[in-house]
Amino acid sequence: MSSIENKRIALFPGTFDPFTIGHESLVSRGLELVDEIIISIGINDTKRTHFSLEKRLVAIRELYKDEPRVQVMSYDSLTVDFAQKMNAGFILRGIRTVNDFEYEKSIADVNRKLSGIETFILFTEPEHTHISSSIVRELLRYGKDISQFVPKGTNLY
Repeated sequence: MSSIENKRIALFPGTFDPFTIGHESLVSRGLELVDEIIISIGINDTKRTHFSLEKRLVAIRELYKDEPRVQVMSYDSLTVDFAQKMNAGFILRGIRTVNDFEYEKSIADVNRKLSGIETFILFTEPEHTHISSSIVRELLRYGKDISQFVPKGTNLY
């Protein structure tokens, strides 16, 4: 694609507290469908996070430092407004279970109605279905090793 206007950009929003191997898989698979992915850490004051925003930004940026098609940013607005600001034509989401589907569909419908931005959903690979950031945080809380659930080389400590 020679023109920036023709670039297919997807926003991948989330809290990513922490960024898991499931998230990494979605980014890898998403890059097969779009030209660029912006991993977007939403700032949500109502959510208690384990890792600081800065630590999450640094860890994910380090993970993708050699992948020019991935940017990592934070935002403090509606996801759809940030997507428009970043010229993203798509929002990438992943779903692990049927329960995730209803929630994601409702948000996708509202986002499309507000902005025309389409959401595409990738199903989590079976070997990652049991992994969620909240489960990983719980393991951390009890002092367990989380290295098998986060991308290799992730430095969160």
